[in-house]
Amino acid sequence: MKDKIRGEIQINSDEIDDKILMKADGMPTYHFANIVDDHHMQISHVIRGEEWLPSLPLHKIIYEAFDWEIPIFMHLPLILKPEGKGKLSKRDGDKSGFPVFPLEWENKPGFKERGFLPEAMVNYLSLLGWNPGSEQEIFSLEELVNAFEIDKIQKGGARFNFDKAKWVNHKYLENSDTESILKRFPEFFKVLPSTWSEKKRTLILSAVKERLNLLEEFENNSRLFFEDPKSYDEKVLEKIKKKNPKKIIDYVIELCEKEIDPLKWKSLISEWNEEHKYSFGIIMQSLRLAIVGNLSGPDLFFICSILEKDVTLERLKKFKPNL
Repeated sequence: MKDKIRGEIQINSDEIDDKILMKADGMPTYHFANIVDDHHMQISHVIRGEEWLPSLPLHKIIYEAFDWEIPIFMHLPLILKPEGKGKLSKRDGDKSGFPVFPLEWENKPGFKERGFLPEAMVNYLSLLGWNPGSEQEIFSLEELVNAFEIDKIQKGGARFNFDKAKWVNHKYLENSDTESILKRFPEFFKVLPSTWSEKKRTLILSAVKERLNLLEEFENNSRLFFEDPKSYDEKVLEKIKKKNPKKIIDYVIELCEKEIDPLKWKSLISEWNEEHKYSFGIIMQSLRLAIVGNLSGPDLFFICSILEKDVTLERLKKFKPNL
């Protein structure tokens, strides 16, 4: 075989083992081991980065020397740094705070540990260096398979955009079956009390998943369901105090003590307000501040229905002295 290789390339015969097949320590070179490994695994297609193009003639020679069938080779444009020149490296991820490995590596979380759905990652990576020729950006795997055409792969590299990757993941989370997400990625939901029912956990994820880019964000977005507010937004508090919101809080405490379903509160509050004439904005800000501590989060009445009577009542009463 070495004679065949020598006949194809110009190289000193004394160096043939070191240069092509074997290293000084007796281990095979990458080029040699790679070809043998691919052959025995019956690899039919080799898809790799364009930096391997210069190695293709050598790999072809080794295949021919063994009289092995040569697989189909495809060389793809590289994934480039978000800024500047050159291909994406782990240093770029360290610098900008995003992963560059699929799994945890060197004690740094990968895409899996940050909460990317595998199908969303495939979707995003497919758009780096390839374009379907349409405005569509979110694909199922089946749609990707049907839409993919080799001649639509671009020749230039594509810049990695972590914000765009998160946006694609957000779209998948938004449209995913909630129960399936809970079952597939339980590690992200350990923050929820183990005593809570599957139904309750599903309702909470349903309420917050449209706010998530990554599953790692679930803990912060769901904290309001299992932790009382530690403080209240000062700017909002000063604003509502001028409108005498104690009457609002007292009325909702009354609704809560009567164990009226929070999902019915909105219409009851509207009827009550026909006499008291508060702006609905002040009503909702007062209640949201009492229950959540700020003005963000899912539908307030849904939150109260999940918290149930005792927790909701405790938060309302705890808030009152601040007014």
